[in-house]
Amino acid sequence: MAEALPAPVPDAAPPAGSSAAAILLMLLAEDEAAQVLGRLDPDEVQQLGTAMFGVADVSEEEVDNVLDQFVGRARERTTIGFGADGQIRTMMERALGAERAENMLARITPPTRQSALDSLKWMDAKTIAALVETEHPQIAALVLAHLEPGVAADVLQLLEEDVQADVVYRVATLGPVSHEALDDLERLLLRQVNKKSNGSAPARGGASEAAKIVNSTRTTTEQRVIRQLARLDKNLARMIEDEMFVFDNLMAVSEKDLGTLMRGVDNEILIVALKGCEEKLRTKIFGCMSSRAAQSIQDEMNERGPMRLAEVQEAQKAVLAIARKLAEAGTISLGGKGEDYV
Repeated sequence: MAEALPAPVPDAAPPAGSSAAAILLMLLAEDEAAQVLGRLDPDEVQQLGTAMFGVADVSEEEVDNVLDQFVGRARERTTIGFGADGQIRTMMERALGAERAENMLARITPPTRQSALDSLKWMDAKTIAALVETEHPQIAALVLAHLEPGVAADVLQLLEEDVQADVVYRVATLGPVSHEALDDLERLLLRQVNKKSNGSAPARGGASEAAKIVNSTRTTTEQRVIRQLARLDKNLARMIEDEMFVFDNLMAVSEKDLGTLMRGVDNEILIVALKGCEEKLRTKIFGCMSSRAAQSIQDEMNERGPMRLAEVQEAQKAVLAIARKLAEAGTISLGGKGEDYV
């Protein structure tokens, strides 16, 4: 009887994603690779750097596969956009002459201020806090509005406690940013004189942005900032609180605490509030009630038919107001934020 031949070992999948990019980068000269890295975001640099250590022993066949991938993709793309600034300038100068071309380019060239703001994401929270701690709170607010909420929260907590609420207030009320404010920010970040931009002023901040920042702070910081903010502007503090905790966030509340909350809400309010929520949340809420109570509310919802969105939103706000009061009293935990430890 003939001996069975061993099954062929399948070829390993060719490098892809970060591994392929890392191999390609390591084939470049150091100066060329550095130019590529300089155009990437911090998280991309970190991901690519990690991948480069993982492909140190790459085989010749894997290198060939990566080069084939690169050539194939390069053929699918045009060269428009590569070095476009120089190309456009040359065309303008040939068509209009150097002086008129310069005047035209001054009017149509996109503003470059964003490059200065991009440098913020390369700084850690301590560095940013050190830059803004002696500046006017409006500058600190502008900086925080350009950061990811988690980083902004870290910076906020490093500032003096007596200015934190003021900074959050300014983030929440931040509208179109004046060129003078951007000049101050660029001075802060780049320590050099910059040309004024003719571009439109970017709009940043708002209650939603402020809520994301406060929501990312520790619980003790959050509570203190909201209390202090209420002294500055009670309506704005309420707006930020509304943005921080919306009706869908009740999914993060435990069934026990959700049951406690439901017992404190009038059925008339609850019927309206549940009309506009996700089915998953509605099911969870019904699961915290007796089957009889849940069925009664479902029947009433079906009988009432469609309801105005504004009416539903008001009812949901009423439920959330009760939830916040119970949470402040320590009766329930709203979840979604880690506890503080000392």
